[in-house]
Amino acid sequence: MSNHPGHKARKRFGQNFLHDPGVIEKIVRSINPKPDDAIVEIGPGLGAITEEILAVNPRLQVVELDRDLIPVLRTKFFNYPEFRIHEADALSFDFSQLVVDGRPLRIVGNLPYNISTPLIFHLLAQSGVVQDMHFMLQKEVVQRLAATPGDNNYGRLGIMAQYFCKVQPLFEVGPGAFRPAPKVDSAIVRLVPHKELPHPAKNLKTLQAVVRTAFNARRKTLRKALAALVTVEQLQSVGINDGLRPENLSLADYVKIADLLADSGPLNVEVDEVSND
Repeated sequence: MSNHPGHKARKRFGQNFLHDPGVIEKIVRSINPKPDDAIVEIGPGLGAITEEILAVNPRLQVVELDRDLIPVLRTKFFNYPEFRIHEADALSFDFSQLVVDGRPLRIVGNLPYNISTPLIFHLLAQSGVVQDMHFMLQKEVVQRLAATPGDNNYGRLGIMAQYFCKVQPLFEVGPGAFRPAPKVDSAIVRLVPHKELPHPAKNLKTLQAVVRTAFNARRKTLRKALAALVTVEQLQSVGINDGLRPENLSLADYVKIADLLADSGPLNVEVDEVSND
């Protein structure tokens, strides 16, 4: 279904083409596309998922970086005149430009594992124009997205994803569903941006800086991990036990710390948006 004799998967693009019809059907059923949805697919590859969505929604738009795949997609889907291909890098693509008549985007994709974390951060920054997102990711990344305090997978990615979205792991996918087969298991996750943030921070950059700083020293206690930003007395003033480790704090706890610092003025701390913590 997704094979094409003229194109080989490229390592530099992190390409693993989905070919299992049963998995493809299960993914599309989870997405549940409707004819009037504003759907955008990232990295359509050889069009395995694209084909199934187009059958329901002929106005599907895709973002593809590999220029050699563009003619393959155009040829395969020539009978869909409203199908649009954006030859671009999703990591720097402005998805808000695809919004028409205020209709929020439904973003889907089998994301390259080598860029999945920075790409998710890029999309979270644009979550205001998104209805939902369905992604195939490395299983470990999905575990990190959904992790809760005390979990070994809990870190910056999960905290910031949950700040913006409800995270729902759906099902796992084995390596055999792809060509070439990856060396890791995969999983499908649904991200639904909150209509109202459950724990809105006074300053988002301050929250990002606090979380990143904490997890850069995740094995240390908070009094040491956050020593450059906040005093023990300040932590205690908002009910935070300074003897805990970063992985023990909830999103709400981190917002408390960030709000305390936001009231004190801007932080002189750079925020690395592609951190894997």
